[in-house]
Amino acid sequence: MTGATGPERDLQQGVGITDALQRLWTPHRMAYIRGENKPDGDQPVGCPFCRLVALPDDQALILARGELVYAVLNLYPYNAGHLMVVPYRHVADYPELTEAETVELARFTQRAMRVIRRVSGPHGFNIGMNQGAVAGAGIAAHLHQHVVPRWGGDANFMPVIGHTRTIPELLSQTRALIAEAWPES
Repeated sequence: MTGATGPERDLQQGVGITDALQRLWTPHRMAYIRGENKPDGDQPVGCPFCRLVALPDDQALILARGELVYAVLNLYPYNAGHLMVVPYRHVADYPELTEAETVELARFTQRAMRVIRRVSGPHGFNIGMNQGAVAGAGIAAHLHQHVVPRWGGDANFMPVIGHTRTIPELLSQTRALIAEAWPES
């Protein structure tokens, strides 16, 4: 280590070991990683999905509201247009939905697919729910169904080799595009 300075010294000491990954500065992700704004336990107090409905739609990124469910953009999207269909009722487990909630959730999911196809032309979709924290649910206490548009090549060299995900537009722009088209579908 004699004579090493700066980055060379840090590498020799095990700090900042290079791994060939490019880094994009995404400080908003740290709030998600730390679990900020996630509810404690299974109570609606503090639940972001319960709090969103009191905000104006554009501020909350809500795309459309139904009687029992609403559609909202994912704040941490995998792809442009990644949205979630969420029941208003604070419920964690899919079998706990009422029949009416289940039907409206399915219809909103279908409508979301039609709208996104019309405005963005994806080649396919990933649709699903992560039930429980162990299954990957970021907010396990409040059920939500993901609708993720997919394009051929969206898993191209950037995430595969470059270990970087690119989202081509701001969430506010995506929200405006989808929300405007929602009533027509």
